[in-house]
Amino acid sequence: MKLLVTGGAGFIGSNFVMYMLREHPDYEIVNVDSLTYAGNLENLQSVESNSQYTFIRADITDVQQMEQIISQGIDVIVNFAAESHVDRSILSPDIFVRTNVLGTQVLLDAAKKYQVTKYVQVSTDEVYGSLGPTGLFTEETPLMPNSPYSASKAGGDLLVRAYHETFGLPVNITRCSNNYGPFQFPEKLIPLIISRALNDEAIPVYGDGLNIRDWLYVEDHCSAIDLVIHNGKIGEVYNIGGNNERTNIYIVEKILEQLGKPASLIQYVQDRLGHDRRYGIDPTKLHTELGWKPVHNFETGIKETIQWYLNHQEWWTRIQSGTYQDYVKLQYGDRMGDSTE
Repeated sequence: MKLLVTGGAGFIGSNFVMYMLREHPDYEIVNVDSLTYAGNLENLQSVESNSQYTFIRADITDVQQMEQIISQGIDVIVNFAAESHVDRSILSPDIFVRTNVLGTQVLLDAAKKYQVTKYVQVSTDEVYGSLGPTGLFTEETPLMPNSPYSASKAGGDLLVRAYHETFGLPVNITRCSNNYGPFQFPEKLIPLIISRALNDEAIPVYGDGLNIRDWLYVEDHCSAIDLVIHNGKIGEVYNIGGNNERTNIYIVEKILEQLGKPASLIQYVQDRLGHDRRYGIDPTKLHTELGWKPVHNFETGIKETIQWYLNHQEWWTRIQSGTYQDYVKLQYGDRMGDSTE
């Protein structure tokens, strides 16, 4: 099988590439990433010499590049490529619409033209909007996005559904809860807390800190997508959740406790515009139909994550300084603009 993984230099995408090469060593993986600020090829140093792995620097909104790549016998497309940071979407919604909607449409057109066997859209629980104090998101929950980011992801999801209904394109959509684990860009909550705490810097907490998220360890997410690729029923949506709902302030306090840092580092700040109060995923469909269960609970997952960031301080300090981008030039040089590599 030959897989095209878009956004494979990002946090979840890079973990997925490594997971699939480990679990399916006979598969070919083509990783396409435009290497915006959150794409980091250092994440993939362990597999860059693997003969089954190919990296191509390309933008999913580029029709010519995507057709050239997908025409080379791609069996399955897994689309991780997305602008994904809510705060950034509030500042620059246009970038999110371009990548998350137009980019999805370009991929779908190429998938249809070259008759891929399956297209998997990796989405988010944020497309459902905000939950009250009870209940969970199911696959039948109406889409009610509240930020430019989540609206752009919902737009992409609707295009995927439309291409299945109109053209018969074989698709699945997965919607996950908040991921955490190795290689997560330091602007996200958990690595932000860890890095700032280790530097004895103030930890910003939005509002009252009682916003609730369901946390999913990234490798559990990867195993779920693997199952959807192979066994997911065509046209279906699958929610992927960790059954680990925690408030933001709990997360902050837990990490500070494990690092031996004082609660005085916590600094409450003005709440984010349109900040959803609670997300909670019901993954029953994935459990009953495909037999998936997460391996990590939050307590084990957060310990492993903290230890990883402690053991890889050079990785995240290079990101904070911007020098991580030098690796691309050093390792790939002039080849980075050649989509045939």
